[in-house]
Amino acid sequence: MIELQGTAAGDAELIKDTTEAAFMADVIEASREQPVIVDFWAPWCEPCKQLGPMLEDAVRAAKGAVRMVKLNVDEAQMIAGQLQIQSIPTVFAFFQGQPVDGFQGALPGSEIKAFIDRVVKMAGGEAPGDQIAQVIEQAETLLADGAAVEAAQAFAAVLAQDQANAAAYGGLVRTHVALGDLEQAEAILNGAPAEISSSAELEAAHAQIELARQAADAGPLGDLLAAVEAEPGNLQARFDLATALHAAGRVDEAVDQLLDLFRRDREWNDGAAKTQLFTIFEALKPNDPVALNGRRRLSSMIFA
Repeated sequence: MIELQGTAAGDAELIKDTTEAAFMADVIEASREQPVIVDFWAPWCEPCKQLGPMLEDAVRAAKGAVRMVKLNVDEAQMIAGQLQIQSIPTVFAFFQGQPVDGFQGALPGSEIKAFIDRVVKMAGGEAPGDQIAQVIEQAETLLADGAAVEAAQAFAAVLAQDQANAAAYGGLVRTHVALGDLEQAEAILNGAPAEISSSAELEAAHAQIELARQAADAGPLGDLLAAVEAEPGNLQARFDLATALHAAGRVDEAVDQLLDLFRRDREWNDGAAKTQLFTIFEALKPNDPVALNGRRRLSSMIFA
């Protein structure tokens, strides 16, 4: 099983309040070992109350790569003056005893994460997003090699760190499709966070579930090939042949049959050939040669 490296330090180690007297030890000296994020705030500052928890979550997600110190500027006016802090919230990142990055005002979560990642990389570390991307890549390789169980464990490890990771969610669904457990695949898909429910990764996973259900009902490939050869104009037989070919892993041939069907009668069965082609294309990776070539050929027919 692939695991994300590193473990989270406790909150007491990662996040702490400091004072003007302790600033040198908690920030300047501590930053000689690893980056320290300093949140300059005050109890009366409403944006500070919004930013602080988001910043803490981002620091926790970094799994010990950075630490965070909170300083009430009302109680540390000398330091605030030395650093020329004119408004709050203000956030500085210190490394090797010096401020190396920072921002003012409340930011959305994505920009806070980017700030943390930037600071980690500046210090020569590996940003959590990079590590997650590596695990997802390894999981995809496992899935492609037929090791679906191990791939599922790797995707699940990513989701334990990032619950809204669309690539990991889609990958986990696809591993259950590969394992033949379509009910579990659909349950995982339906449980995805709303903010990623329309992502390309989940749309692809949904298409794979649909194609897998069709595969379960596909007829004998040999009989369907014979039926189409005997009666080329039998469009239902050609559609069923495409379904059987896809179920057998002969995706390019399935696309050929559907394109031929579309060429013969694009309106047949409420445009079933075009709908099925789009389902196949969605299930493939965007840069898959079968998808690229198939989309190009379909477009040339539509706009001919």
